[in-house]
Amino acid sequence: MANVDFPSDLKYTEQHEWARVEDGRVRVGITDYAQDALGDVVYVDAPEVGTEVTGGEPFGEVESTKSVSDIYAPVSGTVAEVNARLVDEPQLVNSDPYGDGWMIVIEPTDISAVEGLLDADAYRTFTEKESGESA
Repeated sequence: MANVDFPSDLKYTEQHEWARVEDGRVRVGITDYAQDALGDVVYVDAPEVGTEVTGGEPFGEVESTKSVSDIYAPVSGTVAEVNARLVDEPQLVNSDPYGDGWMIVIEPTDISAVEGLLDADAYRTFTEKESGESA
């Protein structure tokens, strides 16, 4: 595992998505660990604004030079925003996974569901077990 980042202000899923609460909404993307494992991202398939998503279920796909992977919703709700920049600049997922490479913003049905996600330390431990090495 390369030198990957686990920001402490985010929550994480075991499917390698991150969630950031912003004004009652949840911004979502894939983690640095996930983009590092995927390699160069060439396409992101995200839902349209207004789409209902279910926590723990796929809402889209990210395609890299290595593979195609599902992207999972960390919480249930309605898609409020989609990062349109990823249409022409999917590489933002690699270069800035926690910033400009975000994917969607969810208007959650229950904001407290975010608290059930992993914190940075728990996610780091999970990735170490999954990859069989220490960060």
